[in-house]
Amino acid sequence: MTKLKENKRRLIPRYAVLPLLSVLVMNFVTYYLTSCLTAARSHVQMALPLDARVPFVPAFIVVYILAYVQWGIGYVLIARESEAVGSRILSGEILAKAICLVLFLAVPTTMVRPEVSGQDAFSWLTRLLYRADAPVNLFPSLHCLASWVCLRGAWQLKRVGPWYRWVSLVFTLLVCCSVVLVKQHVLVDIPAGVLAAEAGQYLAKKWRTGRFFEFLNRRTARPTAGGTA
Repeated sequence: MTKLKENKRRLIPRYAVLPLLSVLVMNFVTYYLTSCLTAARSHVQMALPLDARVPFVPAFIVVYILAYVQWGIGYVLIARESEAVGSRILSGEILAKAICLVLFLAVPTTMVRPEVSGQDAFSWLTRLLYRADAPVNLFPSLHCLASWVCLRGAWQLKRVGPWYRWVSLVFTLLVCCSVVLVKQHVLVDIPAGVLAAEAGQYLAKKWRTGRFFEFLNRRTARPTAGGTA
């Protein structure tokens, strides 16, 4: 009981540290390592005729950037819900990223981005993003994948009010719009990201991969005074 109360007081419970760190490492490997491995290869453009009709709206760069905040809050809330819930959803997120890793290596993708000539703050932020983030590893969209995982997790949280679910739903939809409106992705990248997220959650549930983190946490747990964990 003492251990349970201690975990509730912590922003990130001890049992959540390993899953959260694993998510960060997997994200780095999936995006940056594959970018290096495929840099010299030819890249495919997957734009459809419909993509040419999607407008460029620099103001959506705010949503695109705030997605990182959504992920940070969402993953921590998922991890804090319980060890079982956090381990299952976050292991599913890692499996989804593994699917993306395979696709990034098998089919390197790119796109042509517009010239940003505006002098407003939104255009400045978009140019900054373009310089920092090359148009590669687009299919599936990692932005849509991560926001969808946060949304799926939000509907399983019992320690947060129901308002959070609806905020997550609206913001996730905005994120999916932002990736094409700031011309960081093409349309097919959006459903691909959602499907990858769903596949990861399905496999995590089917294979019970969350138990791996629970096992590691038991093995690395330090006994408290008196010999109890």
